[in-house]
Amino acid sequence: MIASGGNILAQLPSPGGEELFYEILRRPGVRIERIVSSGQVTPEGEWYDQDWDEWVLLLAGSARLLLEGEGEARLLGSGDYLFLPAHCRHRVEWTDPQVQTVWLAVHLADLKEVKH
Repeated sequence: MIASGGNILAQLPSPGGEELFYEILRRPGVRIERIVSSGQVTPEGEWYDQDWDEWVLLLAGSARLLLEGEGEARLLGSGDYLFLPAHCRHRVEWTDPQVQTVWLAVHLADLKEVKH
């Protein structure tokens, strides 16, 4: 295996347009991706309800994330992270439309379910 690396904040797309997902690494039981948001939100009435755990770190920008059962969305800024266990229903209520919001998302599968 050859070592690889880079800068997660380099070569960001121009602000505006679509939310972009870039897979950095995939291995059995783990997927790491960079997400770049520019004002995107989860569509009204929809929730993420994933079969896997997810750990997110906000590298740049800001966002509001609502977890089901909480009365108010959490404001996340640069450096804030959050662990979302499997089936923790959540939605993105707001991302800054003026400054790109850059997320690092680590998706973790139950290793008992991962086939080698």
